[in-house]
Amino acid sequence: MIEQLKPACDLEADGGIDPETAPLTVAAGANVLVAGTSIFGDSQGIAAAMKRLQTAANTAVNQAEN
Repeated sequence: MIEQLKPACDLEADGGIDPETAPLTVAAGANVLVAGTSIFGDSQGIAAAMKRLQTAANTAVNQAEN
């Protein structure tokens, strides 16, 4: 629907985003991910959580491009 009506539109997913769900969400078309608990509640700290989430999301992007 986005491609037909407004291709420049962002698709945001908010809630339940973590390293396991991020690749699935990106593969489904989301390009904006909102993560709260998985970032701020991580026992290894915010920076480590962000790195894991970015790696997971980038993996999905790279797979889609290939």
